Amino acid sequence: MRVFRGRADSPTADRDASRRLLSVAADGEPAVRVWTPHRQVAFGRRDRRPEGYDRACEAARERGFPPLDRDVGGRAVAYDGATTLAFARAEPIADIRSGTTERYERATADLERALETLGLEPIRGEPDDSFCPGTHSLSVANASPDERRQRKLVGIAQRVRQDAALVAGIVLVADREALVGVLEAVYGALEVPLEPASVGTIADAGGPADPAVVRTAIEDALVGDAAAVSLEAVDEER
Repeated sequence: MRVFRGRADSPTADRDASRRLLSVAADGEPAVRVWTPHRQVAFGRRDRRPEGYDRACEAARERGFPPLDRDVGGRAVAYDGATTLAFARAEPIADIRSGTTERYERATADLERALETLGLEPIRGEPDDSFCPGTHSLSVANASPDERRQRKLVGIAQRVRQDAALVAGIVLVADREALVGVLEAVYGALEVPLEPASVGTIADAGGPADPAVVRTAIEDALVGDAAAVSLEAVDEER
């Protein structure tokens, strides 16, 4: 298995680095990457259709989050550039028509295990009106006694090509207030429901606020018991 570490010096170069995972997998070798993307709001394809897309981009810019478009996933997600993590695991496939459910299940179980090692009790699914709503999500119970609901920490998506599949997602580690602020503005502009209380972070749930600690736990879980692992550095800005 090939493990990529680090972040490229621009969002475009960083996206190219992630696309290399699919190329590696297409050649027959699984690949994993867990990293801290540049500060941004990444819009999904569904976000680019409504009339509110331009307003949403401006709302993101006003809050210091450059808007970018992404290939994988649904609605908009926000990365703070310091604590919000992305993860991806690519693997070769023989038949594009099968394996999707199994890949989702393995990735979800791996992320559950990573969160458990960080002292959390993850719950499959998400509360209503979450950011980037989707079936494959992980949440935690809200620690506040005044709010009896869950908060979403992890969203998982999948991209499948003829020769390789990529399961990827987002993990919110800390800086909850900044993420809530930009997501609330962006979703409001898009006229997509969002409940601010549904946004969670690992730190807010009682886990570590250090993204390096969380990154290691997730990488270990995604690599699993691979017989052989080789490391490849991505040129880092920081």
